[in-house]
Amino acid sequence: MIDAVGQPQSLLVLGGASEIAQAVVDAVAARRCRTVVLAGRESPRLAEAAERARSAGVEQVETVPFEATDVEGHRALVDSLFDRFGGFDVVLVAAGVLGDQEADEHDPAAAARVITTNFTGLAAAMVAVADRLRTQGYGRLVVLSSVAGDRARRANFVYGSSKAGLDAFSQGLGDALAGTGASVMVVRPGFVKGRMTEGMQPAPFATTPEAVAEAVVRGLERGNEVVYVPGVLRWVFALLRHAPRALWRRMPA
Repeated sequence: MIDAVGQPQSLLVLGGASEIAQAVVDAVAARRCRTVVLAGRESPRLAEAAERARSAGVEQVETVPFEATDVEGHRALVDSLFDRFGGFDVVLVAAGVLGDQEADEHDPAAAARVITTNFTGLAAAMVAVADRLRTQGYGRLVVLSSVAGDRARRANFVYGSSKAGLDAFSQGLGDALAGTGASVMVVRPGFVKGRMTEGMQPAPFATTPEAVAEAVVRGLERGNEVVYVPGVLRWVFALLRHAPRALWRRMPA
């Protein structure tokens, strides 16, 4: 179980090859997390993430296949993992794709893939996870959202709307879990410099996977429900949400 200072002893990651997920694993490993299960698409990156976790000092590391869009399979996968490992202190939802806005807004199938991967597929998995956390009576569901979901911009509204849906669903799920011993923490990073954004011009207040990971750990320690990374973005977007629409539609990516 989560120890007296808020550190998890076991972690399940949905989207285990994610750079932010790997940074979170590094951070919790340094704080004595003993068991990590990385669920993701079978690939060299997932295998590398598992080896990185072992090198960081995690005693028990396993990888399992996970496809966010396989909504029919989420219940069986989650139940099998909770049964086999005896539950998890933290489940990190880190799967997601950025997509290509210029192409996606003209391609129905491409737009649907982004939205299903980032929102509906993960929401289905989170329903299964929440049921198991509710039953075990403890645990944190940590969801990597984005400030892009605070208000979708013209330049990335396919991705932004998918994160907006995930964010709203996560908040509602957190309310549904209130009083059960389980809870949800929504993490809203700004522009994260890494593999997904390679070649893009960093936005103001850009951050790194490592900074997001440290914010996740601090949020777990403090029992936060919402975390912005960096923290100043909480106040920036409190203002930007109310910007006139004519101005907002001219905002860059």
